[in-house]
Amino acid sequence: MSSYLLALIFGFGFGWALDKAGLGQYGKIANVFRFKDLTVLKFMMTALCVAMIGVFGLRELGLIELTKVNETYLFGNLVGGAVFGIGMALAGF
Repeated sequence: MSSYLLALIFGFGFGWALDKAGLGQYGKIANVFRFKDLTVLKFMMTALCVAMIGVFGLRELGLIELTKVNETYLFGNLVGGAVFGIGMALAGF
């Protein structure tokens, strides 16, 4: 239960940071697809790098154990990607 609470707190903090940076505004997101403003991509890449350093750092300290990831479920990924893409297109329309 505490791991869910911790994930909720970190998720809320990340969402708050996204909102404070203005990365949920239509103009910022639209300009990413127009290659005019790459702030959103820079923010997300920074978040990925920090998370990667944190996960591998915790592994080296012996605080977590990384397990093998199962094979991908191709049909589910395709359907999920299509739903997400259609949703983004409709939201932009």
